[in-house]
Amino acid sequence: MERSALVYVGLTVVTVVLGLCVDNVEYVPNRVGKGTYHERGSTLCERRLARNRIAIFAIYCLLAGVSACRIAVGNDYWVYRFNFNLIAQNRHVSSEFGFNYIVKWIQLLFGYDEYLPVFAFFSLVTVFFFVKALSDQGSFFAFSLYLLMTGGYYFNSLNSVRYYLALAIALYAMKYVLRGEYGKFVLWILVGVMFHKSVLVVIPAYLAARFLAAAPLKKWHYAAGGIFLCTLIFGQNLYREIIFWFYPYYRNSNFDDGQLSYVNILKCICVLGLCVICYRRSLREDVRNRFYFFLNLFGLAVYCCGSFIPEVSRIGYYLIISQVFLIPVLLSQMPAGWLRRICYVGVIGAFGAYFVFLLRGMYAVDVRLLPYLNWIFN
Repeated sequence: MERSALVYVGLTVVTVVLGLCVDNVEYVPNRVGKGTYHERGSTLCERRLARNRIAIFAIYCLLAGVSACRIAVGNDYWVYRFNFNLIAQNRHVSSEFGFNYIVKWIQLLFGYDEYLPVFAFFSLVTVFFFVKALSDQGSFFAFSLYLLMTGGYYFNSLNSVRYYLALAIALYAMKYVLRGEYGKFVLWILVGVMFHKSVLVVIPAYLAARFLAAAPLKKWHYAAGGIFLCTLIFGQNLYREIIFWFYPYYRNSNFDDGQLSYVNILKCICVLGLCVICYRRSLREDVRNRFYFFLNLFGLAVYCCGSFIPEVSRIGYYLIISQVFLIPVLLSQMPAGWLRRICYVGVIGAFGAYFVFLLRGMYAVDVRLLPYLNWIFN
């Protein structure tokens, strides 16, 4: 691993340390609920609130800066640049209309083939939604940020610009599902659709998870779940035709490889196992945690039975990214003792090891997130 990898390692360490300055344990439950913590009479003092805002703003600046200043980072970087020029020439591209209009508008402002401002704009917006989602929903901000970084979500956003913007919007919009503000949720997802149509899948998925989280499970719920799994197994051709209607260029492409993501399957199984351990204390009565639990259950089903879906992880990530909220709450609510310590060490160690393997894989030709280059020094 050469020296530029230290940029990613250092960024992770520094931002997580800054995240330790964010104390929003009392803030998050009220943001996820109907009111704000001021309306709920929180005792969170103004000094702590100011410290939180300063730390979160510093984290945003660091993450957005590394992302916005990159050049030639990502296997699709120059493909995007080529598409930017096609958009400016009013030629056909496969990307969504919202993305195309913004690219055209930025090129009108800065000039033809000025691709750096385009990448910078989408970096600033994507990181904003990631950080805002953690601020509003992550009861333990630093731990959630650690999982977001070591889980690869932030670093992979340097690739697949459109998809990760949609993913960040979906993560941000989760709070509206939990509040029962479904109109706002749908509106935000429709904003995400303007950049990547795959985000439409979260509307039925998140609403179903919210319904199951609030309702006592009955026999017909299990029957419906079994029917859904059967459709994934026996109705693959129908699903594929729907997918190829949205993305015809995926048919028989390199993305249509039918591979299973064993790492993500293992992550889902381990998280669900942790949920079983913490069921009585954390899940039985907590709608928010049950919502995240069902999203991970859906994610396991998709990864196990949905290998026929091209780029299945793009669907799975919409579901399992909720782990960044669920895992810290589950661990924090475990009784103090040896089991809690083992679980903390296991989670931190597992995500840290995954991050190391992620860094090693960033040199691959089909990833190319390393070496890191930026237009300031390179």
